[in-house]
Amino acid sequence: MTTILWFKRDLRATDHPALVHAARLGEVIPLYILEPDLWAEPDMSGRQFDFLLESLEDLRTQLEELGAALCLRVGKATDILEALRATHGVTHLVSHEETGNAWTFARDQAVADWARGHGVLWTELAQSGVVRRLNGRDGWATQRNAFLRKPIAETPAFLSGPRLVSDNPVRLVAEDHCTERQRGGRAMGLSLLGGFLTERGRNYRKEMSSPQTGQTSCSRLSPHLAFGTVSGREVSQAAAGRQREVKGTREGWGGSLKSFQARLAWRDHFMQKLEDEPALEVHCLHSAYSGLRGDDRTRREAWEKGETGLPFVDACMRYLAATGWMNFRMRSMLMAVASYHLWLDWRMTGLHLARQFTDYEAGIHWPQTQMQSGTTGMNTVRIYNPIKQGNDQDPDGVFTRAWVPELGAVPLRFLQEPWKWEQFGKLRYPAPIVDVAEAARHARQQIYGVRRGQGFRQEAAKVVHKHASRKDPDRHFVNDREPRRKKADPRQSAFDF
Repeated sequence: MTTILWFKRDLRATDHPALVHAARLGEVIPLYILEPDLWAEPDMSGRQFDFLLESLEDLRTQLEELGAALCLRVGKATDILEALRATHGVTHLVSHEETGNAWTFARDQAVADWARGHGVLWTELAQSGVVRRLNGRDGWATQRNAFLRKPIAETPAFLSGPRLVSDNPVRLVAEDHCTERQRGGRAMGLSLLGGFLTERGRNYRKEMSSPQTGQTSCSRLSPHLAFGTVSGREVSQAAAGRQREVKGTREGWGGSLKSFQARLAWRDHFMQKLEDEPALEVHCLHSAYSGLRGDDRTRREAWEKGETGLPFVDACMRYLAATGWMNFRMRSMLMAVASYHLWLDWRMTGLHLARQFTDYEAGIHWPQTQMQSGTTGMNTVRIYNPIKQGNDQDPDGVFTRAWVPELGAVPLRFLQEPWKWEQFGKLRYPAPIVDVAEAARHARQQIYGVRRGQGFRQEAAKVVHKHASRKDPDRHFVNDREPRRKKADPRQSAFDF
C-alpha cells in the first residue's frame, strides 16, 4: 500500500502527526506541490515564496535523514495527485488540516472530490489548536489545551517508499527585494526559539510593543509557525518547560513567558475565527459595515509607500517593506490608520499588508484586519493616534529617524508633527494627507452611527456566540464560558471582550 504524505504549511518532520500516520500505513511518497494558481493570488508575495523554498530545502534534509526523498511537483494539485495515483497505485492521501485563504479552501474541496472519485482515502489530521466543525466557542479552549498537552508526536526512525525525481522549482511570483527578510527552515526556527527562551525573551512583556525593542525581544517565530517549520505544540511545551525552570526566580522571566503563552493562545483563537467563518476574508463579520468605506487610490498608495506625512506610520511601513515583519501593536496601528484616518476599505489595505508579511497566515491576518478596522461588531473600537504612538513607542526618535531619514534635522519635540516646525517647508517630506484629529472624529461618528442602527445588537450577539473569546470570573482567557458583558459605554462598543 502506497500513501502520499502531502505537505502544506507543516514543513518539518518533528511533531508531525500526519507523517507518523502515513508511516504506519506502509510506503510513503512525501510530496510538496508548488501551485502556480496559488502564487498568482493577490495575497501572495516574493518574500513568502523565498521563505518557502528555504524551508523546503531544510525539509528535504530532514527527510533524507529518515531515508526518504521529498518529491517536489509544480502544477495543479488534482492533476499531480492523479498522476502519482495512476503510476504508483496510491490508495491513501494523508495531510494536516489547513486553515488557509479562500483559494486553498476551494482547492481542498477539489482534492476531496478527486479522492472520492478515485477511491483514495484522504485522512486530514490536526496540527494545532484549531478545531474543525465547531458549534460555537463554548468549550473550545478545553479542546485546544488538551491538544497542546499531548506528547510530541514521535518521528519514525525510517520512511520506506519510492524515491521520485522532483520537478525543478520555478519562480512563481516576482521578487520584491525584502532586503532584511527572515530566513526559512527548521534549523533557523529552532535557533530563534532557543535564543528567545534563554536570552532575548526576558523583557518580552515590557518591550514587545515598541518597534525598536520588539525586533529583538519578540520571539520572531511567526513565519516559522506560519509555514510550520516548528509546531505550535512544541513551542508551547518548550515555553512551559522554561516556565518551570524560572518559577520562583526574580529575573523577569515569569511575566514574559506568561505573556508569550497568551499570544500562542490568541494565535489559535484568531485562526479558529477563519476556520469557523471562511467568508470573513472578503465579507464584513457584521453585515451592517458592508459598503461603509471605499478606496481612495491616492491615499492608499501614500500609505503603502510610507509617504503619508505621518512620520511614525511611514517609518513602520518602510520598516515592514524592508524586513517583512512588524510587531503586533504597530501592525494594529497601520491597519487602524488606514481604516479610520484614511477611511480605506480593509479588503484593499489588508491585501497589501498580507503581501508585506513574510509570516502571512490567513487565519490570523483577516480576523485581525477586521478587528482593527472595526467591522466585527463585537470588539472595542481602537482608533490609534499615530502621533501619540510615535511619542510613546519611539520616545527618543531613533526608529523614526532611521526609517524616515528626511526628518534627520527635525528637533525631537517636532519629530512626530514636523509640520509644526518653522523650517518644515525646507524638508523633502510631504505634509500629512489628513488631519489626524479631524479624521478620527469623522471615523468615530461613522462607526458608532452604524452601531446605533436597528438590529445591530441582535446580529452582534450572534457574532459573539460564534466567535468571541470567553473569560472566567477571574478574567482568565479560557474560551469555555459565556462572554462577560460590561455596561454599555457610549464611547466604546456595546460588547467588549
